Amino acid sequence: MKNTLWKSKFMTIVGASALGVLIGAAIVTAIFKEHIFFSSKRADIERYYRSQGQKNFELTDYKKLLDQQQTAFIEASKNTTPCVVHIKTKSAATRNTMYDFFNPFFGSPNTPQYQSGSGSGVIISENGYIITNNHVVGDANEIKVILNDKREFDGEIVGTDPNTDIAVVKIDGKGLPYIKYGDSDKVQVGEWVLAVGNPFNLTSTVTAGIVSAKARNINIIDRDDKNRFPIEAFIQTDAAVNPGNSGGALVNLSSELIGINTAIATNTGAYQGYSFAVPINLARKIAEDIINYGAVQRALLGVNIQDVDGELAKKKGLSISQGVYINGLAENGAAKNAGIIEGDVIISVDNVKTTSVAELQEQIGRRKPGDKVKIKLMRGEKEMNIDVVLRNKDGNTNIVKQEKLDANSIRNKLGASFRPINDNLKARFDIDNGLEVYNVENQGKLAQEGISNGYIIIAVDEKPVKTVDDLVEAFNKKKSGAILMAVITPFGKKAYRAIPAN
Repeated sequence: MKNTLWKSKFMTIVGASALGVLIGAAIVTAIFKEHIFFSSKRADIERYYRSQGQKNFELTDYKKLLDQQQTAFIEASKNTTPCVVHIKTKSAATRNTMYDFFNPFFGSPNTPQYQSGSGSGVIISENGYIITNNHVVGDANEIKVILNDKREFDGEIVGTDPNTDIAVVKIDGKGLPYIKYGDSDKVQVGEWVLAVGNPFNLTSTVTAGIVSAKARNINIIDRDDKNRFPIEAFIQTDAAVNPGNSGGALVNLSSELIGINTAIATNTGAYQGYSFAVPINLARKIAEDIINYGAVQRALLGVNIQDVDGELAKKKGLSISQGVYINGLAENGAAKNAGIIEGDVIISVDNVKTTSVAELQEQIGRRKPGDKVKIKLMRGEKEMNIDVVLRNKDGNTNIVKQEKLDANSIRNKLGASFRPINDNLKARFDIDNGLEVYNVENQGKLAQEGISNGYIIIAVDEKPVKTVDDLVEAFNKKKSGAILMAVITPFGKKAYRAIPAN
């Protein structure tokens, strides 16, 4: 009995001791984990406060600082989501152009085909101007804009710029919430940012990350067109961006717009850790040009350029291993006129360092023809400053206006001639209106879409066509994308063709 009692007391003491040890260990572990947690956040906290312009601060109360940082995330999300819209598009899609040849009389009706798309946009004015990506709306025949409060508007393309993948859409609204512009030049690598958009049609989605790099060139913009001068100087982040985020906002923790989310680097079609945004200082300039002039006022230096690296520096005997090397000049270009020569290395523009082609292109792309910039360069061992007056692609400083077609220029644009149909054709095909197509050029736009001599255009974008002026008006109204043509083939078959507007 005594033995049993003694064993019972012993087990109680041992159990209590063990419990005490476990509790003590749990407390120590919790304290240790908390210390590690807060220590791991120290760099984030320092980064956040520096991004807010606060250089001197005491990190004595980590919890308080983390709470303040969390509040900044919440406020930035709350302030910016009403300014980001969901964009839904409908675009004309062409059918197989051989359909009419192999199936002139029989088969399924050749009805107009459309494809749907979606993306995001950012409201930049209270009267309804919206920045988005060219690849979101550029091919659209119909645009619907859905606000954060579920109101829906028809959108109209004001203009597009394939060189930067920026576009402007207008909706008929007043008193709309609009976002504040930030300064993308002040964005720092390591700074916290939020991506706001509509991935996978999940409206008003906010994700967070940091700036991973600046002035990133990923060669995503089409360079096949000799008239294109692409600018890629993306802000790279690790904020999750997916299909549907394109055209949405990249914002800092002060609720300021610093970029337009544009692309992801992925092998799967979905986010894999790398996303890219057009810097807002560039996107804002493009948008303002489109709104104010109807066309982008693109300034050019008139140079052929490449990045300087260690290999090039050694090969050319350069005194520096960073910068932009001039390996050619346009005969009537701004650089040659100012005295820049082949072999010079540009190192800054208006005191902003340009260590890569992407950085130089961004700085020049934000200017207009006629603007004067101070170019700092190295010529051998000598550092020089040269003032350059930038020019447009035509070698002058004139304002570029949007092309307006007329009855003569429409022929050159489409590669064919047109005339109203006569009574015989009306009777033959049982139609009341249309334009007969003739003198079709082999490499013209119409020939490329399978339209040949003898076709009759009866409608464009679902509006009847009676005269050449009707055709001209349709193309002048279309800022980008494709014109949907309803045609009658020489066999009397009705068909539809999507003709690029630009």
